[in-house]
Amino acid sequence: MDRLALGLLSAGHFSVDLSQGAVPAMLPFFIRERHLGYAAAAGLVLAQTISSSVLQPLFGGLTDRRSASWLMPAGVAVASAGLVAATLLPTYGLVWLAIAVSGVGVAAYHPEGARYTSYASGDRRATGMSFFSVGGNAGFAAAPVLATPALLLLGLRGGWLMGLVPLAVAAALTVQLPRLDSHRTASSPQAEGAIDDVNQWRPFALVTGVVLARSVLFYGLNTFIPLYWIGVLHQSPGAGGAALATLLITGSVGTLLGGRLADRFSRRRVVLVAVTLTAPLLLLLLSVRGPLFANAVLVPLALALYVPSSIMVVLGQEYLPARVGTASGVTLGLSVSVGGLVTPAIGYVADRTDLHTAMLLLVALPLIATALALNLPRRRQRS
Repeated sequence: MDRLALGLLSAGHFSVDLSQGAVPAMLPFFIRERHLGYAAAAGLVLAQTISSSVLQPLFGGLTDRRSASWLMPAGVAVASAGLVAATLLPTYGLVWLAIAVSGVGVAAYHPEGARYTSYASGDRRATGMSFFSVGGNAGFAAAPVLATPALLLLGLRGGWLMGLVPLAVAAALTVQLPRLDSHRTASSPQAEGAIDDVNQWRPFALVTGVVLARSVLFYGLNTFIPLYWIGVLHQSPGAGGAALATLLITGSVGTLLGGRLADRFSRRRVVLVAVTLTAPLLLLLLSVRGPLFANAVLVPLALALYVPSSIMVVLGQEYLPARVGTASGVTLGLSVSVGGLVTPAIGYVADRTDLHTAMLLLVALPLIATALALNLPRRRQRS
């Protein structure tokens, strides 16, 4: 395991997800300074979501034919440059286009970043992928923390401050490309020389299904946990925000824990135990009415939800050893975006009934994931 390489790759993941996570934090300032309506503001998030998630499998497919490590520093730089340009441009059309370009940078980074994380991890691929995944989690979490003070102080013209860290990371990745490429060369007899006949598409489809179910569950909890604390548990907005922070922070711990467990035990077993525990923990959370007990249940629920995160990416790569970029693009990009698209339907159910009933529907998702995980091959696959 090359810890320096993994640190750089995780920093790149932090940077592109920082650029992605900053867009929602910037919306109030676009509304105030560019006089956008709510629909137009939401369209900016949609621009980045579509370009970043849908293009990731395409970038993965292209890099399966010819590895392109230069896409990693370029992706970080383009993601940041598009974001900074959006804060400076005068018209909505140009702002929308700049944010869409930022999403292209995000899409370019993820498949190659995940591929080279696999190379640099040696035999501890799940552990290495957990470091990579936590970098992205930290980037999303840091985005509003870094963007909001800068924009409050300087307005949208202060958006250039959001480009400083990604620019430094892009430069570091550029300097260290020979080191990263050396891992690809060392792995080439297996990873680069694999033939398409060794790909296991049925297990990969099962992994993708588990990722889809978990994605909808994650977005649903991420969106409605604060509202549930306020509307059902009758807590303050601050308590709702604290509950969301508990979910995200504990989830980062769960991601790291999952990587270590999967390198020690069967990947299938770790995933199966985690998704099986998720449904009863979610039911328990929705059955209690005391905020103290609810917060206590939220911790193991977050662990169970996040433990499979990095493992699913590794399993996808191992099931498609000749299409590692495609596997990374699907598990990191297209599948994950589905959660954001389905969440409004959960909100519609909540409007028609109540929030508690809508969240009960989420219990079906880990049950579906469990059924799919049970059909994964028992033999541990390695590319």
